[in-house]
Order: sequence, then structure tokens, then C-alpha cells
Amino acid sequence: METKETKIELTEKMMSIMQSIETMTVMELADLVKALEDKFGVQAAAAFSVAAAGGAAAGGVQAAPVEEKTTFTVVLVSAGTSKIQVIKELRTLTSLGLKEAKDLVDAAPKTIKEGATKDEADKIKKQLETAGAKIELK
Repeated sequence: METKETKIELTEKMMSIMQSIETMTVMELADLVKALEDKFGVQAAAAFSVAAAGGAAAGGVQAAPVEEKTTFTVVLVSAGTSKIQVIKELRTLTSLGLKEAKDLVDAAPKTIKEGATKDEADKIKKQLETAGAKIELK
């Protein structure tokens, strides 16, 4: 197994620790990491993500592209001042009856549609906001 050369000068104490770690099994190393995390209140994964981010910033590692969201949940946050208009618009957008639409508006915040495409979610949001509702896309 090759080791990377580093410019860090190790003290006698650090060399002793390195030699001890080299002789440990994977299970012993896992237990050691857990004990160090518990003792010092840190997480090894956080150090790795910081190192990866630093490497990406330095140009060494390319960060994975952020995946664009394809499905949305349309949530009615509030009906605003024109509750009747929102109920009417909600009925035209969904197959809800008058009572169901009124109950949904009264119980806001409530989910109107789950798994909507971006275009569909934007259309619903625009129509309900025009009627006076406050809408959130998640």
C-alpha cells in the first residue's frame, strides 16, 4: 500500500499513534472513530465533506451537479381576503365539490396537489394567487 507524501512533520508521539493505527483492524478503527466522535463531539463525515468542498474549490475534485427538482407539491398556505374566489378557483382546478373545497380552504395550510410537474404547479399557483390565495411550492 502506497502512502502519499505530506509536508507535515510528525512528532515522535504522532509517529507512535500512526504506527498503532496501521496495525488495527477495520472494526477496531471504526470503534476508535466512534469513541473520538463521542469524546470530542465531532463527526468524521463532516470533516470529509469540508475536505471535499475544499478540494472542489481548489479545482481538485468536481462537485456533483445539483439535481433540478422535477415534481412539486402545491400547498395552500392561506386563502387571503377573498376566500370565496379561492374556493371557486380551487373547484375549477380540482374535482372537489363545494363542501370539500371550502373545508380545504378553511383548514389551510393544506396540500392541494402532490407530484405536480413544474408547469402544472406554476399554473395552479398563478391561478390561485390571482384569486387571492397564498401558495407555496415544495
